[in-house]
Amino acid sequence: MIDLKPATQAIIVDEILPHAPETIWKALTSSRLIARWIMEPTGFAPVVGTRFTFRTTPAGAWDGTIHCQVLEVVPNERLSYSWKGGDDGNVGYGSRLDTVVTWTLSREEDGTRVRLVHAGFELPRNEIALTNMGRGWKSILPRLGDVAGEDD
Repeated sequence: MIDLKPATQAIIVDEILPHAPETIWKALTSSRLIARWIMEPTGFAPVVGTRFTFRTTPAGAWDGTIHCQVLEVVPNERLSYSWKGGDDGNVGYGSRLDTVVTWTLSREEDGTRVRLVHAGFELPRNEIALTNMGRGWKSILPRLGDVAGEDD
C-alpha cells in the first residue's frame, strides 16, 4: 500500500520564561492578554470544542480568517488548538493551511519551559507559511513572556 499523504513539517520553539506556569497559562488563555502578544481572538475560551478565529492580512481568495478549535486543555500544562486558513486557489502566502498549535508548559527552577509545536505544514504547498510563521513564533514567544504577569 502506498502512502500518498504529503510530507509535513512542524515549527518548534522552546524557551524558558521567568514566570510560573500559572502565570504563563493566564497569558495563553485570557483573550485580552492573547490579543497583546499575538492577535485578538474572537470567541476564544479554554474549553475543548470551542471554535474561535483570528484575523490577519488577507491574500487572494483568502479573507485572512484563521479558524481554530480547542482540542486539548490541561490547566497550567497543555493547550492545543487547530489552526486552519488560506484557500486552495492561493499559491504561496494564503495557501490552504490545516495545522495544530500545541503549547506545553513545564516548571523549571528559573521559571517555565514553554514549548510551542505548530505542526502539519504540508510541503511544498505551505513552505512560505512554514518559513514566515517560523520566524513569527520565535518573536512571539518573548512577547508572551513580556505580557505574562500583567493584569488582563
